[in-house]
Amino acid sequence: MEVRLSSPLGKETSMLRVGDLVFLTGEVVTARDLAHSRMLEFLSRGRKLPVELKGGVLYHCGPLVRREGRGWRVLSAGPTTSLRMDPLLPSLLPRLGVRAVVGKGGVGERTKKVMRRMGCVYLAFPGGCGALAARAVEEVKEVHWLDLGPPEAMWVLGVRGFGPLVVAVDSRGGDLYERARRAEGIRG
Repeated sequence: MEVRLSSPLGKETSMLRVGDLVFLTGEVVTARDLAHSRMLEFLSRGRKLPVELKGGVLYHCGPLVRREGRGWRVLSAGPTTSLRMDPLLPSLLPRLGVRAVVGKGGVGERTKKVMRRMGCVYLAFPGGCGALAARAVEEVKEVHWLDLGPPEAMWVLGVRGFGPLVVAVDSRGGDLYERARRAEGIRG
């Protein structure tokens, strides 16, 4: 099924099933390894994050950007491997309240359990399609933590028709990667 959603997201994520195609409009916030660590550090110290992520979409991405005048233009915004952030996600996701995580390669069992409890989904974006993703970016709304370097900074992107995103882990525990492994007779 093809679904068009607007962020911030709510309970509509609970209706998504593994294999559904999703196109997003609204805000998407990028974060990679260092931004995840900094978010957890901020929250652990009781500090407020520069972006409200409740109901939001967290995109595992380090976009390629170019400064244009006072703003930024996204040239490429392909996904990065989510398993790199997996050690922090079980602690971070409940504190953030995000409803969707976008990346490639899936997430681990602990993260999937937390996502199920939260009604959060994992949306896979095809690797190698960074230019396609960039076409969906209408504007760079904000950028935070540039001291980490542009790929590791937190970018708040306004997107329209961002996708196709495949529901790879749904909020009921369905897992596209696990299905593929079972079909091939591969364990864990």
